[in-house]
Amino acid sequence: MKKMLLLAGSLLCLFMNVQAQKTNIDKVVAVLGNNVILLSELNQQYAQYLNSGNPNNETVKCYILQQMLVQKLLKQQAEIDSVIVDDNQIDDEVDRRMRTSIQRAGGQDRLEQFLNKSVLQYKDEIRPDIKDALIANKMQGEITGNVTITPLEVKKYFETYPKDSLPDITTELEIGEIVLQPELTKEEKQKYYDKLDAIRLRVKSGEDFGFLAKTYSEDPGSSPDGGDLGFFDRTQMAKEFTAWAFKLKAGDVSPVFETEFGYHVLQVIERRGEQVHARHILVRPLTTPQSIERAKLHADSIYTNILNKKISFSAAASKYSSNKETKYNGGMMLFADNVTARTTFIPADKVDPKIFMVVDTMQVGATSKPVLLTEADGKEVYKILMLKSKIPPHKGNLDQDYAKFKEKALEQKMDKILSEWFEKRRESTYIKIDPDYNTCEELKIWTKPEKAE
Repeated sequence: MKKMLLLAGSLLCLFMNVQAQKTNIDKVVAVLGNNVILLSELNQQYAQYLNSGNPNNETVKCYILQQMLVQKLLKQQAEIDSVIVDDNQIDDEVDRRMRTSIQRAGGQDRLEQFLNKSVLQYKDEIRPDIKDALIANKMQGEITGNVTITPLEVKKYFETYPKDSLPDITTELEIGEIVLQPELTKEEKQKYYDKLDAIRLRVKSGEDFGFLAKTYSEDPGSSPDGGDLGFFDRTQMAKEFTAWAFKLKAGDVSPVFETEFGYHVLQVIERRGEQVHARHILVRPLTTPQSIERAKLHADSIYTNILNKKISFSAAASKYSSNKETKYNGGMMLFADNVTARTTFIPADKVDPKIFMVVDTMQVGATSKPVLLTEADGKEVYKILMLKSKIPPHKGNLDQDYAKFKEKALEQKMDKILSEWFEKRRESTYIKIDPDYNTCEELKIWTKPEKAE
């Protein structure tokens, strides 16, 4: 039963990838209520499986068909419960998918050559599948959205573990950080402003915005697509970016403005209600030796004040750190091993190697001198690190690993609720599967009740 269930997001991934051409010969391979699944649709999803680099394996079609049935059942219930997805959300997901596909293909022309169709045709083809997948995911969220877990349930879940099956927990660290980015003076920034303003004037004089974005923009996510960001709402961008995007009319070009990422020029392409479709050109100012030295002096001053107990580490993080994710969390770094749970306990092998080299020899409770590190985006920053705790390898237990077992207990409870929901809906829904798939173990549950154990 559990194999039949989907965690949020897996459905969406299955239905959003590259589609194969439909064959002229088609037939119905499954019926669920008023919904049908065609052989061509199944083959499209199998083509995606192959295009992802997987070996040819016809039995995978059994699993794919099972997932398609799951989606149809969720979609059918969504129609009954009036669960809908906003058109803007669908458009945004289509645009996001297209940007990713174009980037992976190495450009729009190469993608169109691979697909043997235009991007516009492809977008029209994948939109219905993306819509269905988004609705199915939302319906699944409606089923499990209010599920909670109590401490007693967590304890009972833990007690079901055989002692010899308790997980081995590796060394875990709790690490605090104060991040200090080198700040440029107005004079040091001016040349970057002037560079982008010159590009903006070229746009105003009639040069193609997309071409200039591909040539000059330093945003790796959007520059290959001519700076196209797709649709976004007021919550998704930096506040300065949002202000200009929602102020301009379609076709308008903004003046040069600054965000935490650098200098931008944006052009609005389309406005739909509370969503905007825009593209931009980004220029990132580079740090100077002088700005790095200023950051070092500031970091040294903060470190000295922490050692002299003039300010606590957490207060210093809140006041001075530039990392918005950790500064209001006492500076504590967070680790997420899935989309639902985040914790301050980080497995040692998941700690950034550059940070691990600093904290590995520190005593618990100690604070490091400022160290100059290079972030994932290439920026140099000074960090002051604090090792709050270090838990050695051990067998999982409720005292040290409550959060982990709580997460697993909640997942099990949600699986059970989903299982019961699917079982109830299957019993009351007409389902017929082509006899060619009678040998599929994954599909037997869809055509007859499970036998009691």
